[in-house]
Amino acid sequence: MNRKPFFLIPVMVALIGTISLLSCHDEVTKSNKITKPNVLLIAVDDLNDWVGCLGGHPQVETPNIDQLASRGVLFTNAHCQSPVCNPSRASLMTSLYPSTSGIYFLNPDLKESPIASKSKLMPQRFLEEGYDVSAAGKLFHNGGEQNERYIPNYGGQFGGFGPRPDDKISTYPGHPLWDWGIYPNNDTLMPDYKIANWATTQLAAKKNQPFWMGVGFYRPHVPQFAPKKWFDRYPLASLKLPETVSDDIKDIPSYGMDITRLEHVAPTHEWVVENEEWKPLVQSYLACVSFVDEQVGKVIQALDNGDFKENTYIVLFSDHGFHLGEKERYAKRSLWEDGARVPMIIVGPDIPKGKICNQPVQLLDIYPTLLALTGLSADPFHEGHSLVPLLNNPKAKWDYKARTSFGPGNYAIVSEQYRFIQYNDGSEEFYDHAKDPHEWHNVVNEPPYASIIQEHRAEIPQKRYEILGKNSTGHKSFKASEENLKREK
Repeated sequence: MNRKPFFLIPVMVALIGTISLLSCHDEVTKSNKITKPNVLLIAVDDLNDWVGCLGGHPQVETPNIDQLASRGVLFTNAHCQSPVCNPSRASLMTSLYPSTSGIYFLNPDLKESPIASKSKLMPQRFLEEGYDVSAAGKLFHNGGEQNERYIPNYGGQFGGFGPRPDDKISTYPGHPLWDWGIYPNNDTLMPDYKIANWATTQLAAKKNQPFWMGVGFYRPHVPQFAPKKWFDRYPLASLKLPETVSDDIKDIPSYGMDITRLEHVAPTHEWVVENEEWKPLVQSYLACVSFVDEQVGKVIQALDNGDFKENTYIVLFSDHGFHLGEKERYAKRSLWEDGARVPMIIVGPDIPKGKICNQPVQLLDIYPTLLALTGLSADPFHEGHSLVPLLNNPKAKWDYKARTSFGPGNYAIVSEQYRFIQYNDGSEEFYDHAKDPHEWHNVVNEPPYASIIQEHRAEIPQKRYEILGKNSTGHKSFKASEENLKREK
């Protein structure tokens, strides 16, 4: 690190009670310039645990993400606050739960939430603290509009979910974004390739102030397109499908079935199986994951080759998980492990290398953590917690559970070993990951778990902000589930 020890200035260590990570992150005077730790935030859209370091799929190739994990702390039990893009990203950027902000689904914008609009968004906070703030790609939801509104020096979408062919590649007749297959001809036409190039250019530039940089990749979000060379890595003849059991959904409450199926735009499992598209869907997803992994690698290499490697915190995360046949469904929008669990890696100065943390953590913990790591004061408005104690010691005592919601009343509460789900009609699920890592057996009615279930049930929030926005897929699904519940009564 380019620091002179005799210029170290103490920071407010007492705020978080951990000295080891903060003591060397103070402002440093060199050549009359003030330097603080930089922040590089890397978001990957719709990435589940199908990365090598998490072992979600036995054939996946993600050497760059795996290598990044070896340089810091890999959180194996990290969870989004909503299994949908907009509320998940809103929660991360405000460190507020959806039940606090009222942003549960694909709309509204942050500015339309009376609570969220009072929050200091992460890019704005770092801007006010003297950081050069910039980003490209998808950090906030809703195309470029929210990103341009909330991120100074926004570099652009570079094509977003494109490019797309004139006609669908797959035979699925549904939503136009739900398509998969080989397209386009080469990587240079892909938006994520251009976003990575934007980032490498930015990281090579000279800077007179610390930076907060966001790099938001769109793949493997649908349409699951990538050039042929990525598909060639996963031949259909030898491709493995995710592990499933035939009776997986027999013990799921009817409300749990409704909220994860009614008014959704993804293909049904019946359609996928009947049209022999399960393997092509898995192949397309894996191809997109490996493609985006290479783009992540380009960004990390640019950081390593420049002036900022030793003084930059890197956080890589996904906004939510993704089903590829598990629980007989596809896409996101579920409270199960496949929909809510996300990759999260934190790397940087004095963070231990190659460590694994199994404690339950959340995306809304990222904002408080970055404030602590960069020596900035905590925001009392935040509902997340600094992960610095776990970065110091991944096995440290951790008194918090993770919470995910899909509409008010539908919650998953996760501890180190268990997942508890409660739906808006009061029906419940409970899974013991030590015995059932795939969540195939709902043991909510088994007496030995009664006290543990009650402990998790106590974490369900009783105060829930009303649903804001209207007419998105999530709004429609929630409404249809509630109407079905009334009919059943």
